[in-house]
Amino acid sequence: MKKTNSVKGQRSLIQRIALAPYSVWALLFIVVPLIFIAYYAFTDLDYHFTTENITRFFTTTSLVADGEGTREVRTYVLIFLRSLKLAVISTAICLLMAYPFAFLLTKAKPRTQSILITLIMIPMWMNFLIRTYAWMTILQDTGILNGLLGMLHLGKVHIIGTESAVVIGMVYDYLPYMILPLYSIMAKMDERLIEAAYDLGCNGAGVFRRVIWPLSLPGVLSGIEMVLIPSISTFYISQKLGNGKFYLIGDAIEGQYVANNLHFAAAIAFVLMIVLLIGMAFLQRAANKRVAA
Repeated sequence: MKKTNSVKGQRSLIQRIALAPYSVWALLFIVVPLIFIAYYAFTDLDYHFTTENITRFFTTTSLVADGEGTREVRTYVLIFLRSLKLAVISTAICLLMAYPFAFLLTKAKPRTQSILITLIMIPMWMNFLIRTYAWMTILQDTGILNGLLGMLHLGKVHIIGTESAVVIGMVYDYLPYMILPLYSIMAKMDERLIEAAYDLGCNGAGVFRRVIWPLSLPGVLSGIEMVLIPSISTFYISQKLGNGKFYLIGDAIEGQYVANNLHFAAAIAFVLMIVLLIGMAFLQRAANKRVAA
């Protein structure tokens, strides 16, 4: 008994030592920056406590022209909702594309899996800016897409400067972050559970609803987090593919930072962080209930 406890103690010590570098890294580059963001968000230029920066996010208004004239809107709330809309659309598209691909990938031969995973990873080896510029070349009026449409006598489409272009850029840049978590979870599924479901009379839809989907939920949640968060906070994609016409929350943060309004920039980032944390907590709770059911 004492020997068993000694072995467990040694394993625990080794695990703590192994986790130490990550713990230090997380403290320095995750926890400390978040503390600074909160500190700047709740202080003024003289570093006195204030809630004015947070209040400003919710109360600043501006006039927006529409078909019926002009109307007053809450500027940063509107920008946040626009960012959320595009991020949710791109995340949903990524999930719809990645889920069947990841599932089929687990059924492929090991060599085929290695090749396909490498192909998925290759775009991630290239610089983010280069990938975005590549889509500018493809989607612009004189780009590759319109060239192909012209060869097929299908006319031209104007994409750069639209929400569709921004969504395309988000999907392309963040799709691998949806595929890899799903593949990682699906590859560990117990095939015997799926076989048992068929043996008990479930059809394909029933097996998916009762077995495959619940087992893959951790990968789904991880993929949603890894795609939604960078999508909602991006600014370079909207600037280049949106042609500056779609001002997203990431653009607002960058603009305030460039203007040296660090406290308000931190306040915007803080509000965004809190909203995302609350949203992810509700999503996790709903998923846990779904699995338990």
